[in-house]
Amino acid sequence: MSWNPTLIPGNPDEIGMDAIETVIIPRSRDLGGFEVKRALPAPKRQMVGPFIFFDQAGPAEFLTGQGIDVRPHPHIGLGTVTYLYQGDFHHRDSIGTDQIIRPGAVNWMVAGKGVTHSERTSDEGRSGPHSLFGIQTWMALPEDKEDMDPIFEHHAKETIPEIEAEGINAKLILGTAYGENGPATMFSDTFYLDVTLQPNARFPLPDDHEDRGLYVTQGAVNIAGQDFAAGQMMVFRPGDKITVAAGPQGARLMALGGATLNGPRHVWWNFVASSKDKIEAAKEEWRATRWGVGLFDLPENDRDEFIPLPG
Repeated sequence: MSWNPTLIPGNPDEIGMDAIETVIIPRSRDLGGFEVKRALPAPKRQMVGPFIFFDQAGPAEFLTGQGIDVRPHPHIGLGTVTYLYQGDFHHRDSIGTDQIIRPGAVNWMVAGKGVTHSERTSDEGRSGPHSLFGIQTWMALPEDKEDMDPIFEHHAKETIPEIEAEGINAKLILGTAYGENGPATMFSDTFYLDVTLQPNARFPLPDDHEDRGLYVTQGAVNIAGQDFAAGQMMVFRPGDKITVAAGPQGARLMALGGATLNGPRHVWWNFVASSKDKIEAAKEEWRATRWGVGLFDLPENDRDEFIPLPG
């Protein structure tokens, strides 16, 4: 844990509301008996930096024996990052990973040319009543990394840099911010922070990244005299110095962004690519179910079922 002298709070009232380019209200999505709030992609904003998908899962409560079962499914052209506040996920993938993630740790899976994975509540989690609350995001890959071999990295809670200032605790999940570097391998300019603010604390967003946004998960923040409650994402105009103030109950938020990519991305189901041809090829490969022969395989210890191609 470190105190960073560059993390000097400013005055939220020094900026105008025109510094906020977009306010996004997440849409609810049913993932098969479990609802998430999806902020990205949005009708007016496909990405924030390389972040192209942003889901809030929970908070939700489960009885003994219950949990989440996201069956094996494919990805191309993206990296997924799973970060939990409460609960756990048992991640298995087609490159041999078998990893349980718990609060504060980071699962970073880069699909590249193609990977299959599943995410389920662990057996330990199902052994009694339990909660789930977390965020999963996708990051679009640069074109020269879309066809890379898939990789997976797990980074324990203890390896995540923490930045402290008055009333602020910021955990650097991915990328670079305030002179610190996250442990995960990045392929483009990125920052992703889990920020906890004490009541009325003021937090300045990094000003050395091109594209920046924040999503409030708990409490509320004030920006330029306007309050924003949990469940809202704000995307900011490049170049402005942005400081947000926590409300009287404090706040928790995810700050995210980085460099914009060289162009928009095509998104279909779980596939992200710079060309429609890559999407069509991935659809045909998954439809063919040529496990271990074609582009996709199933996780070694989770081969009894999979999510079929939609439509």
